[in-house]
This record gives sequence, C-alpha cells and structure tokens, in this order.
Amino acid sequence: MASVSLLKIIEEFKLENLTPDIDIKKVKITQPDINRPALQLAGYFEHYEATRLQLIGFVEYTYMACLEEERKKEIFEKLLSCTIPVIIFCRELKPDPLFLEIANEKNVPILMTKKATSPFAAEIIRWLNVKLAPCISVHGVLVDVYGEGVLITGESGIGKSEAALELIKRGHRLVTDDVVEIRKVSDETLIGSAPDITKHFIELRGIGIVDVKTLFGVSSVKDTQSIDLVIRLEDWNKDKEYDRLGLEEEYTEYLGNKIVCHSIPIRPGRNLAVICESAAVNHRQKKMGYNAAQELYTRVQNQLAKRREEDEDEEGE
Repeated sequence: MASVSLLKIIEEFKLENLTPDIDIKKVKITQPDINRPALQLAGYFEHYEATRLQLIGFVEYTYMACLEEERKKEIFEKLLSCTIPVIIFCRELKPDPLFLEIANEKNVPILMTKKATSPFAAEIIRWLNVKLAPCISVHGVLVDVYGEGVLITGESGIGKSEAALELIKRGHRLVTDDVVEIRKVSDETLIGSAPDITKHFIELRGIGIVDVKTLFGVSSVKDTQSIDLVIRLEDWNKDKEYDRLGLEEEYTEYLGNKIVCHSIPIRPGRNLAVICESAAVNHRQKKMGYNAAQELYTRVQNQLAKRREEDEDEEGE
C-alpha cells in the first residue's frame, strides 16, 4: 500500500511540531482523505475515520474551549485513544495544555499550521491524492509540447529519446526519459513523472547519458505533467493500413483511464519532432472544439451535395 511519511508532510507544508517528544519517524499516512473531528468532540464516535489525517479548525477549537474541565478530560481521552496518525491545528491555534498532555500519553503527534482550515485542507488533499495515487512504470519518454503531455512509446532503440531531444531543442520540456511513472490522480487525469535516479537525464545510443537540465537550462525540464496524448512509434510496414484521416480516435489504457493514441510508422526522412508537435497542436484543437478531419469530411459532403443539386437542375432543364 502506498504511504507518505509524516516527516515529508511536515517538510512540504512547513508544519510546527507541538509534541517533539513523540517519535514520528515511523508515522505513515495511507489515505488521501482528511477528517475534521467535530462530531467526535461532541461525543459521537460511530463511523469515525480515525486512520485519516485529522484537522482542527476554528469551530472545533472554540467548541473545545467551551467545555468544562471534567468533560474535556473525558472527550480528549476518548478521542486520543483512537488510532490517529496525526492531528493538525490550523490558523496557529494552540491546543489546550490538557489536550497536549493526553496526546503525549497516547503517543498522538500534534502539529500546527498558520494556514486557514479550508485552503489547507484542499491543498493537502490535492497533494496526498498525487502522492498516494495508484502508480505504474512504463517504458517511454514524456515531453511537455505546447502544454500537452505527450507520452512517446515504442520498442527500445526506435528513436524515442532522439525525438525528445529534438523537441527540447525546439523549446519544449522534458519530463522523463526511458522510465515514466504514471499516477492515476482521478478518473480523468494521469500524471507522469521521472524516477529520482534518472530525473533530467536522457540516454542517447552512441553518446551516452546527457544531462538536459545542465545542457539546455532549467526551462527545458519539468517535474510532472498530465498525460494527454500517446504517440506509439513503430517500424514502417508496407502491408499495414495506416489511418490517413483521423476521423475515429484510437485509444490506449493506463490504470483504467483511456488516452488518445496515434501509431506513427518510422521511415528514413520523417521528422519525428515536427510530427509530435503537429499531433499535440491538433489534439489541443480538438479539445477546443475544432476537428480538421471532420471539417474536411463536411467540405467533401457539401461539395457532393452541391454537385447533386447541379445535376438535378440540368436534368430538370
């Protein structure tokens, strides 16, 4: 099961640790959802999702402050006896000393952030969704071309890295070469990134490893990119029928999400970088409502209809 260490969350969101005596090195977050324990503070613990990251906002904080000492102790004991990975207080709200005392006894880490509750909740849910998303690794190259994430796949040695290098020279950005880590962050979105060990590197047969960031500058690389289009490179087969109009989309599937896929036959003299650029722009046009193949089809149909009308008029005369 995917998990994120609590130390990573503290570092990413610049959180303050209010329970430094608790060892948090082994604490892991395994769910992208969060919980605000409002009903639990009122004494209702049925269906309580204690394994989630817990947030305390202004409403929960002021409710706790209004409780009598005896009731506070009872509720705090019951709440902090649950298997809670961490509780985060928002808006720099400082917990009750009794709350901190019991938290230390029960070994529940307490953190604090300056951010308001709703923006912080939205930000950490988005971040956790990416980090804890289902993930697979595929062989290919991912490049940001005019804002479209183009995943170039194909057999080893077919020219994926060379195409990516030419695209980088034309001003586009490399995300990863050779291995693409794909994460499913929603039913519509796949995010691609590079393994840490190969980030910003390209392997070129006959030359070796090239550091793209050092050679072409920081503007030539990107850490993550949504995958919008797949270009599958394959050897030219004269007996195979290739799509020449593009009226019907071809798809490939990763982690249950369908992505538009173009099969591009490789032949000496074909400029792969220009083809990838054209495919990316054409895909972007389609998303904006314009389909060149459909436009051509409509023109042909209109021309045929016009000729039929002219033939009918001549017959009528």
